[in-house]
Amino acid sequence: MRQILLTTACLAAALPAFAQVRPPADLQLLDALGTAPSAANIERDVRTLVGFGTRHTLSDTVSTTRGIGTARRWVFDEFTRISKACGGCLEVRYVSGTVQGEPRIPGPVEVVSVIAIQRGSVDPNRYVIMSGDIDSRVSDVMDATSDAPGANDNASGVAGTLEAARVLGRHRFAGSIVYAALAGEEQGLFGGKFLAEEAKRQGWRIEAVLNNDMIGNSRGIDGVHDNVTARVFSEGTRVNETAEEARARRFTGGELDSPSRNLARYIARMAAHVPNLEVMMVNRLDRFGRGGHHRPFNDLGYPAVRVMETHEHYDRQHQDLRTESGRVYGDTLDGVDFAYAAKLTALDVVALAGMAAAPPPPAEVRIEGAVSADTTLKWKRPPAAQATNLAGYRVYWRLTTEPQWTRSRWVGDVESATLDDVVIDNYFFGVAAVAKDGSESPVVFPGAAGSFGGY
Repeated sequence: MRQILLTTACLAAALPAFAQVRPPADLQLLDALGTAPSAANIERDVRTLVGFGTRHTLSDTVSTTRGIGTARRWVFDEFTRISKACGGCLEVRYVSGTVQGEPRIPGPVEVVSVIAIQRGSVDPNRYVIMSGDIDSRVSDVMDATSDAPGANDNASGVAGTLEAARVLGRHRFAGSIVYAALAGEEQGLFGGKFLAEEAKRQGWRIEAVLNNDMIGNSRGIDGVHDNVTARVFSEGTRVNETAEEARARRFTGGELDSPSRNLARYIARMAAHVPNLEVMMVNRLDRFGRGGHHRPFNDLGYPAVRVMETHEHYDRQHQDLRTESGRVYGDTLDGVDFAYAAKLTALDVVALAGMAAAPPPPAEVRIEGAVSADTTLKWKRPPAAQATNLAGYRVYWRLTTEPQWTRSRWVGDVESATLDDVVIDNYFFGVAAVAKDGSESPVVFPGAAGSFGGY
């Protein structure tokens, strides 16, 4: 395996550097990763998961052919095979917890997820996570025996996560990558809750969670066939914001610049490395009345987003297999566009690679410039051992009405930078860390509203 450092191309041409020559970007490698995921591999894995009949959280755990137990054991074995092929690059294990007394889990029931950790070579306690949920359901959320293929919801997300591990396991990165098949999603997001809580207990520095929930349907119930767009949902203000932080945000901004929101912007920029794909950023935690496994991570303050198809087909979600008045219901294999699922998997791959290869996002970002023609940003460097690949920093800014960062300046290996004649009142600002080979972290908005956490 070889060490690689990656970057995303800046949307706007950089203004003249302050001090050093900015690091080059290895766009050729990113472009290669953007076409690496295999639709055939994803189809094979989706078919295998569908073949278990049902993966309902309350289904059989002993059978070797049917139910959630054999499904999770197969995922564990598949991660183990992937690890063997990459020289033992993955640590594969279960994460579990017992649930009872819940509306959808009277219990007690052990909810068991499978994770595979690819340890970073420089900063192994910094994590980026890709997840898909392994369970499935039909119309009655408590029906644990009827066939529930869950081909798109969410065998597609699990298959994409497995394929990302195959692609990225061939390389080494500064930070750690976690590939997670999370359980208990349909019964109350319990798999994500247990993993997020374990991460908190173990002191993981989670930079990003990319939850892939339904990435394979390209024909929507609205009649639109769209295989060139992905949606990324992200929350605005952090749910665990304090009253003092909310008061500060009222005067300085930040409603549009939570770490999750800037993670979504980062993913959208990385789509440039995936042929014929654009990202629709949705400034909302999730769809109306719906939930996903990114939410338990958001609940604990971690940056997390939902990656998914743009046009859903509700007849293919949470439905008994049936035909009524000529209308077919059920989440079956014929509703999965495997090439499209591979494309969304590629979006995850380039985003995970870029973040894992980059230095950690800057911490304690602060801004000054009231009643001045100039704006100054300050931040804290990470400990040297966590960022041996650090080259320096890039400052970003945009008009307050612009959805994406449009202006930037490379400022070098410093802890502050002043933008002369750029008025603080007219723009939003942020800072990203840049590696020696040009890989770049997400942009960090100043103050608690935008913080990705400390070191």
